[in-house]
Amino acid sequence: MSNLPPDPPLKLRLAPRTSAEELLHRSQREQRAAILQRESQLENSLAPFRVGSVPHFNAVPLVRGLESQVTYATPARLAERLRSQELDAALVSVTEVLFNDSYDILDGIAVASLGEVLSVFLAHRQPLEQIREVYCDPASLSSMTLLKVLLAERGLRPEFKKLEQTDHGPWPDNFLLISDQALNFLRKPHEHEIWDLGAAWYEASQLPFVYAVWALRRIPNEPLRRQLREARDFGLDTLDYIIDHSPLFDADFRRDYLGWHIHYHLGSDEKRGIQRFLELLHKHGFGPVYEPRYLP
Repeated sequence: MSNLPPDPPLKLRLAPRTSAEELLHRSQREQRAAILQRESQLENSLAPFRVGSVPHFNAVPLVRGLESQVTYATPARLAERLRSQELDAALVSVTEVLFNDSYDILDGIAVASLGEVLSVFLAHRQPLEQIREVYCDPASLSSMTLLKVLLAERGLRPEFKKLEQTDHGPWPDNFLLISDQALNFLRKPHEHEIWDLGAAWYEASQLPFVYAVWALRRIPNEPLRRQLREARDFGLDTLDYIIDHSPLFDADFRRDYLGWHIHYHLGSDEKRGIQRFLELLHKHGFGPVYEPRYLP
């Protein structure tokens, strides 16, 4: 038997304790690295395709990582550029696809609302039944058509005129506003009543309303579709970052608007909403209209 003394017990070294603040900073660094990697993967990814979008706050999550590669214009101008084949895809009013049998819709992605939308409304001083003329933002396509349909369902067909108004002069009695201009007006003191068209549509149909979709020219475009989906996924995954860093409005309002009033999926309910809208366009003679074609 050995007379050697027994080995001393092993002493375990404890790793230095990591503070909650250090863990938070580490998590933030890892998240930032992941964001930068996804941004890098989307850089220069659209070529050779030409893509257009609206320069509105509610479209920001759909072009996340693609911002420098996208042409920005109003919905009406984007529609013109699609028709002239200057663009291969554009985020346009849903009416552009319903009124022109030349495009496919990228399935799964939309700008839509289920109820109150805030950024599409008729501001009016007169009761709806007494309105004889409505001034419309010339940038609007689907919103103006939606307003016509909602009024026609009430037996009302006022005259529609172009809105030349800016924020600095008197507003007409009845006018339609959309997007950032609508949000700016809504947040300031005013004497008009507000008829939110998203809420009015939901009250009439119990369905979402789809305002904009990715319209695709009928050319081979599978890589383009893949990148537009990746940009949408990136935008939704980093929605908190978009909300926190946007210079528009205030943070609470941005969170409420993008988190509750707008959504970006195009599922079965949204397609039923589009179909119901198409039926009402037929019913009230706003056409011709065409069945939408969804491309996966």
